Amino acid sequence: MSDISIRIAGRAGRITLTRPQALNAMTYDMCLAIEDAFDAWQDDDAVDLIVLDAIGDRAFCSGGDIAELYATGTKGDYAYGQKFWADEYRLNAKIFTYPKPVVSFLQGFTMGGGVGLGCHGSHRIVGETSQIAMPECGIGLLPDVGGTLMLALAPGRVGEYLGTTATRMSGEDAIFAGFADSYIPQGKWPEVIGALEASGDVSAIESAKIEPPASELAGLQDQIDTLYDGESLGDVLNNLRIKDSPFSQDCLKKMSRMSPLAMASTIEALHRLRGPSLSIEKALDFEYRFTFRAMEHGDFLEGIRAAIIDKDRNPSWQFADMNVPLAAVAKMLQPLGQDALKLEKTI
Repeated sequence: MSDISIRIAGRAGRITLTRPQALNAMTYDMCLAIEDAFDAWQDDDAVDLIVLDAIGDRAFCSGGDIAELYATGTKGDYAYGQKFWADEYRLNAKIFTYPKPVVSFLQGFTMGGGVGLGCHGSHRIVGETSQIAMPECGIGLLPDVGGTLMLALAPGRVGEYLGTTATRMSGEDAIFAGFADSYIPQGKWPEVIGALEASGDVSAIESAKIEPPASELAGLQDQIDTLYDGESLGDVLNNLRIKDSPFSQDCLKKMSRMSPLAMASTIEALHRLRGPSLSIEKALDFEYRFTFRAMEHGDFLEGIRAAIIDKDRNPSWQFADMNVPLAAVAKMLQPLGQDALKLEKTI
């Protein structure tokens, strides 16, 4: 497949995304090929670990390739998207629970579906150009691909802030928020990958990593915790308006571009997920409840139209006044019954 290179090099299973002209956006076929590789290598004694990387300077993976989702959804075919998301979420869970080390090198943009691919492994490497974000609310989705798990685990209310503003994290911010583990200067990455291939031992990461720069996001946490300490989107918006600081105004500006229904559902999902029963399976189940309904009942198709198809950046959101009824959020997040997400692979 020209979009991806899958091979064994030394002791490592190697998966390299090779469509830099599309910022390494992941297609459905790429997703399935990656899962097949993970399955094949799980019990292969010749493979000690998996290395995920991408060619090009601009992106590890800018997200999922959503053109086909729009094309089918606008014709009333919601089944394609529902299957796409179910299969992608199965891969996300597989990476998260994989019994061998999974090492990802996250240069440039790592967003949306790229986070699902690159940020669930055991060893997540960032560097000088890394920009990591969950921008789904901007296209009418809630952060998915296991993103709600990571946002729920982020310090304080940082998850609510990142999920509703789509703020991009630097490498050091991503380490602070729990989306990455190690900061290695990008000039050293080829050497580290070579050592991983030769030895099959992740100790090469420890010897190469350095102390990251100070995180700007960490310095904002006190403000974030105060402003985003609300039970609902309405509470958060009230806090932001009352505070009327440069930071709160920046937050309001970013949130004004997002789907109100998606933001309200994101906040509700994070609040429901937090606690001792939080798991990747529970997070993906919540996300699938939303994405399963996103085309028919949410803002997804309108969000894609405005951002990708017509590029007018002027979506007509539901609840454009930002007053999202609790019943609308409950509808998007209610259990799916027999349509609920199943993480077992079917042949």
